Amino acid sequence: MKTLIVYCSSHGTTEKAVQLLSEWMEGEVLAVDLKKDKIAFDVSDYEFVIIGGSIHAGSIQGKIKSFISRHYDELLTKKLGLFLCCWHDGETAIEQFDLAYPQGLRKVSIANGIFGGEFLVSKMNFLERQIVKKVSGVTEDTSNLDSTAIMTFVMKINATLTHV
Repeated sequence: MKTLIVYCSSHGTTEKAVQLLSEWMEGEVLAVDLKKDKIAFDVSDYEFVIIGGSIHAGSIQGKIKSFISRHYDELLTKKLGLFLCCWHDGETAIEQFDLAYPQGLRKVSIANGIFGGEFLVSKMNFLERQIVKKVSGVTEDTSNLDSTAIMTFVMKINATLTHV
């Protein structure tokens, strides 16, 4: 089965999650960073679509929102997985996930994942560093990326791929 992973990675955390997903997924996988990759692809060529992004200033990246808007009806017909990288956990992370993805997609999605996040201060610009410091108190690179959550997500997907 062919799987398409579309994502946006601002500082590299979501890209790390996608690298793990790509390694652990069964079948053929194409991963496309909508922010930097100039790869032509057709969503209709893929049986499974995974969409992922991260939270910045309380919202998922605009390129993810645009992709969902452009392909919404087609995505409803696909096997679908949705994931989010965000610093928060618990109810706050669930709220951010729910705001990031439309309810229609969340309902049909086979796997939903919240993978934790990172503050990669070394990769941030001055303004981003000041905001992160003020909001979270973080002043150096810090990670709570959850490889167990990523593996659980992949296992749900692989289980559906083997039952095709």
